[in-house]
Amino acid sequence: MRHLLISTLSSLLFNTAIAGLLTVISFGDSFWTNFVFSQCIGLSIYATNATVMCRVTDRRRRWLVLVFSFPGSIFLGVTLGAWITGAGDWSDPRAWVAVVIGLFFGGIGGITYFLSERIEKLDAEVKQRQLLQSETERRELEAQLKLLQAQIEPHFLFNTLANVGSLIDSDPVAAHRLLERLNDWLRIALARARSDHATLGDELHMLENYLEILKVRFGERLRWRIEVGETARQTRFPPMLLQPLVENAVRHGIEPKLGGGEIVMQIRETANGLEIEVSDSGAGLGSAADSGTGLSNVRARLAALYGAQGRLMLEDRVGGGTTARLELPR
Repeated sequence: MRHLLISTLSSLLFNTAIAGLLTVISFGDSFWTNFVFSQCIGLSIYATNATVMCRVTDRRRRWLVLVFSFPGSIFLGVTLGAWITGAGDWSDPRAWVAVVIGLFFGGIGGITYFLSERIEKLDAEVKQRQLLQSETERRELEAQLKLLQAQIEPHFLFNTLANVGSLIDSDPVAAHRLLERLNDWLRIALARARSDHATLGDELHMLENYLEILKVRFGERLRWRIEVGETARQTRFPPMLLQPLVENAVRHGIEPKLGGGEIVMQIRETANGLEIEVSDSGAGLGSAADSGTGLSNVRARLAALYGAQGRLMLEDRVGGGTTARLELPR
């Protein structure tokens, strides 16, 4: 409807401009006569041939019909103009001059209409291709993120099941408790995986269950503390993004150190987004762990989700241990 209204208004303005031009070059009796003839001829061309363009879908047949409808619409417009103004008839030579003028300006208008329709069609095709490309890229990104997340979960599961296996003979009670914790963690993890709206609070809740699992094996050698405001807990957050950092802190910091240590997670809201630190007081990360699968997954997910704005940095702590710092944009 909007397109029809714009086309009609454009046709009226074009016809009026032709009437003004003919009056300036002293053609016709008056501006009013030129205006009526221009509108009759122009609207007749527009209504007749636009209808043909819309109704006749076969391209070859459409052009064949236009060969007859275009001059026919001009004759119709001249006849209507002569009837309304009373300015002569087909015996008047000026009527045939009006036909020639109608053919000239009608041809210009028709070419303009055809080109605008073609440009609009090409623009729609480009937008459709861009939409399909964006949708394809979105699906590829989702598949990539799912793959990266899927690589993290089995890694943790295999480690935990290996721990259960090692405890069955030496400490069956601890093995039983570990399986119970693992069952709780799996229930929460599956619910998170099926949700599209995970928050930082959900992630921290999962991490506490994860640490409880490790606590069964480490006992008092493993301690942790989480410092986070209530507002930050409500922030949307990618699932399983923090667990590899905590897992590395345990494996490379707490486990090798006699007497264990403490993991501290500090979350701060900044002007640009979130800043998250996962620090441990253990033996230190070491150069080999920086290239592990878990950290590589975190970096790949950050790049996929945030581009250059999402960063992960590792640094040694004064007095021992390692700090992993995440910077996430809003």
